Amino acid sequence: MTRKYIDCREVPSDMNCTVALAADSEEELLEAAVQHAVSAHRHAESPELRAELKKFFHDGTPPIDRPGA
Repeated sequence: MTRKYIDCREVPSDMNCTVALAADSEEELLEAAVQHAVSAHRHAESPELRAELKKFFHDGTPPIDRPGA
């Protein structure tokens, strides 16, 4: 099983969020990412949000440095 992660630093936003989340399964990561998107970024939970978040999933663990730096 490959660890998965999502990193808010990859997504431009007004709040410059630096949170990165990782999990051992895509399902667990998706649930955590949805909770973060709703609570911190004020997105509405929807199938569209879930599909959009999945586009930012990567295998492995988040890098220490800002992606693209």
